[in-house]
Amino acid sequence: MKGVNALVFLVSWFSVLMMSNGADTINSTVPLADGKTIISSGGTFELGFFSPGTSTNRYLGIWYKKISSDLNVVWVANREAPINDTSGVLKVSEEGILTVLNGTNGVVWSSNSSSSVPNPVAQLLESGNLVVRNSNDDNPDNYMWQTFDYPSHTLLPGMKLGRNLVTGLDRYLTSWKTSDDPARGAYKYLLDPRGYPQIVLMNGDKEIYGTGPWTGLRFSGSQGLKPNSIYTYGLVYNQVEVYYGFQLINSSVYSRLVLNPDGVVQRLTWNYRTGEWNVYLSMPVDNCDIYGLCQGFGSCNIGNSPVCGCLDKFVPKYPRDWENADWSNGCVRETPLVTSDCQRGDGFLKYPGKKLPDTRNSSYNGSLTLDDCHKVCLENCSCMAYANSDSRNGGSGCLLWFGELFDVRDLTENGQDLYIRVAASEISSTTPQSGTSKKKRGKIVVALPILAGILLLGLGVALYFWKKKKPRQQEEPLKWEGEQNGMLDEGREIAIKRLSKSSSQGLDEFKNEVICIAKLQHRNLVKLLGCCIEGEEKMLVYEYMPNNSLDSFIFDKTRSRSLDWPKRFNIIKGTARGLLYLHQDSRLRIIHRDLKAANILLDIDMNPKISDFGMARSFGGNETEANTQRVVGTYGYMSPEYAIDGLFSVKSDVFSFGVLVLEIVSGKKNRGFFHEDHQHNLIGHAWILFKEGRASELIDTDLSNSCYLFEVLRSIHIGLLCVQQSPEDRPSMSSVVMMLGGESTLPQPKEPGFFTKRNMFSEEFSSSNQTLASANEISITMLQAR
Repeated sequence: MKGVNALVFLVSWFSVLMMSNGADTINSTVPLADGKTIISSGGTFELGFFSPGTSTNRYLGIWYKKISSDLNVVWVANREAPINDTSGVLKVSEEGILTVLNGTNGVVWSSNSSSSVPNPVAQLLESGNLVVRNSNDDNPDNYMWQTFDYPSHTLLPGMKLGRNLVTGLDRYLTSWKTSDDPARGAYKYLLDPRGYPQIVLMNGDKEIYGTGPWTGLRFSGSQGLKPNSIYTYGLVYNQVEVYYGFQLINSSVYSRLVLNPDGVVQRLTWNYRTGEWNVYLSMPVDNCDIYGLCQGFGSCNIGNSPVCGCLDKFVPKYPRDWENADWSNGCVRETPLVTSDCQRGDGFLKYPGKKLPDTRNSSYNGSLTLDDCHKVCLENCSCMAYANSDSRNGGSGCLLWFGELFDVRDLTENGQDLYIRVAASEISSTTPQSGTSKKKRGKIVVALPILAGILLLGLGVALYFWKKKKPRQQEEPLKWEGEQNGMLDEGREIAIKRLSKSSSQGLDEFKNEVICIAKLQHRNLVKLLGCCIEGEEKMLVYEYMPNNSLDSFIFDKTRSRSLDWPKRFNIIKGTARGLLYLHQDSRLRIIHRDLKAANILLDIDMNPKISDFGMARSFGGNETEANTQRVVGTYGYMSPEYAIDGLFSVKSDVFSFGVLVLEIVSGKKNRGFFHEDHQHNLIGHAWILFKEGRASELIDTDLSNSCYLFEVLRSIHIGLLCVQQSPEDRPSMSSVVMMLGGESTLPQPKEPGFFTKRNMFSEEFSSSNQTLASANEISITMLQAR
C-alpha cells in the first residue's frame, strides 16, 4: 500500500513539475492553479490566470508568450465571472469537461461539452487553440472541444469566422467592455448567414458596418483586404459550412484580427524592432463605411461634400431633407417603373466601380453568365438589380437583389459593375448596359444614318400607340417631395404634403386618392383637412401630428423609454380599431397595403393614427381579394401570399398588423432582426420563444417596470395569430379587437409565414411566375499571396 501511495505522489509531483516548467497539457489528475501555466510546444502561446490592465480580477486566458505587451491576450474563459483573488483553478474532469473553480469550489466557467472521451487531456496547441482530446488520439476531427469554436475578441490564423450549417455552431467575435474588463461588450463581428456571404459589425442589434458580399477575391467594400506578403485569406462556402479565415505565410510573423471595445476592427501585426503591435488595416475606415448612410438607392462618395448622393436616374425622396444632410429616407427613381409589363417597360443601367449592396435580400446562382443573370432579373418584376457573384477572370455567377439597395458606395479601385433596374425610357443608346446589349453596341454604331433614322421614326410611332393603349399604373404610389408645417387663420397647426412633379400619377389619380381619404373619418386615421390643385401644384393639407411616427420611438433606444406599456398597448388597440374601420365599417372595404411603424403617426397624447394611403386599394360589393403584377409595400411587413404571388386582401393587412404588434412589444424591427442562436427574423424568434414557453423573453427591456405581463403575453399571442402562414387561419380585425379587449382563451397559433430560416443555399430564385434552379455549392480555398 505504501508503494501505491508513493507512486501516486510521484505522478502528482511529476505533473506539477511539468506544469511549472511549461508543459502543454493538463489532465484529470492535477488541476492548473493560479500562478501555474502551460505553454504550447513551440513556445508561442501560454495559458493561465491573469489580470487585465489595471484590474485586480483574475481570469483564465491564453496570450502570446514570446512577446511582452498589454494587448497579448487572445482568449478568455470566465469573461462574465471574474475571480476576485488568486484561488482559481482549472480542472479537467474524467469525462473531459473543463471547469474553472473559485476558492469555494464554485464553478465560474465550464466547457459544457455534450460528449466525452476516455483518458482526456487539455492541450494548448502552437496555433493558440486549447483542445480537449483523448490522450492517445491527436486527430483534429476527434477533438471533444476547442477554444477555436468559441472565440472572444480575437481571430487567430486557422480560426473560422462563420457558421457550421449542420450543427448550427456560429463562431463570431465579441468585444471586451473595456481594456480592463473582458466581459462581453456591445460589439459583434460576424459572418452574416442571411443572403450571400458578407461580414457585418453590430452594435447591439444595429448594423454599423458591412464588408459587402464576397467577390471571389475579397469582400466588395473591404479595400484594405488584398493579396500581401504576410497572410493568405479566403472564404469557404458549401453545404456544410460558410466561414472566412486566414493563414500566415511565415509562421514567425504574428498577425491577428481584433475587435476593440470601441467597435473598431483592426488587423494587428507584431513589430519586433519597436516591440509594438502595428495596425496593418482598420475597419470602418471613413464615413462612407457607416452602414446604409445614404439609405435606399443612395451612394456614398468620400471625395464629395456632402458624401451622399443619389444613384444616376434617382432623386432624393424628400429633397428638402436631403439639402439639410438628412439622408434617412433615401432616393427614388426619377421615372417610375412600368407596372403593366415590366419585361418590356424596364431595363438595366450599368453602374461601374461600386461596392455591392447589402445582400440580405438577395439570391445567387454560381453557374449563370451575366447575360443569363440579366434575363432572370428582367423576367422577375421584383428583382431590382444584379451583378456577377465572382469577379475573378472577367466575372461569373449571378447575384440578384430584391427591394431597395442599401450600403452602396463609390470605390476608387476594385469596384464592381452593378446593374440596376430602371424604366426603359431612362436608357439611351450611349448608356452602358449589360449582357447582349453590350455585344450589339458596336453594330449600332456602324449602322447607316438613314437606317437609324428609319428605326427612330418607327420607334416613335410605336411609342405613340403604346402610350395610348397603356393601362393606368394603379400600382405606383404617389411621390411626395416632403412635409412642411403651416398654420390656419384660426391658429390650428397643419401638415402640408406636396406631390412631386416627377410623380408618374396625374390629376385624376390625385383626385381619386383625395376623395378616398376624405371619406375616411375615424379617430385612429389621419384626417384630411383640404387639398390644393393649381397648375402643376398638387398638395394635401391634414392634421399635424406633433409626435411624428411610431418608428421614431420604438426603434430609438433613448425615446423608447418614454413609451411605457400602457402607451404601447393603447397604440396597438387604436391601430386595430383603425384597421377594423377600413376593413368593415367604412363605405368601401379599404386595404391599406403598407401598414408599418413609420405609417402610424402619434398625436400630442400619443394616440395612434394610420396614415399614408398612397398604396391603399378599395373594394366594393362582395370583393375580398385582388391580384397585382407589381408588389408594392415594405419588406418585413408583407404577407407571404402578397410578397410571393401578388395576392392581397384584408388578411394581408392583418399580417402586417401582427408584425407591428411584435415590433411594439419587443422594440425590434422584423426586417434586419438577428439572433446569435438561429437564422430567423423577429417573427421566427417570437414563434420559437412561444413554443418553448419563453415568450416573456421577447419583451423590450424598457418595459420591465411598466408592463402588465398578462396583457403583454396576450398581445404576443395575438400577434402570432395574425402572422400565420395561411390567410384563412388569420383572424379578422373584428376578432382581433375583441381579443385585445377581453380575457377569453385564445386559439393556438399555427406556424407563421416566413418562418423558414433565411437560407443562403436556396435552390431557387423566387418570383410569382417562375423559378430557376441554382447551384448549391461554392468552395473557395485560401488565396495565395503574390
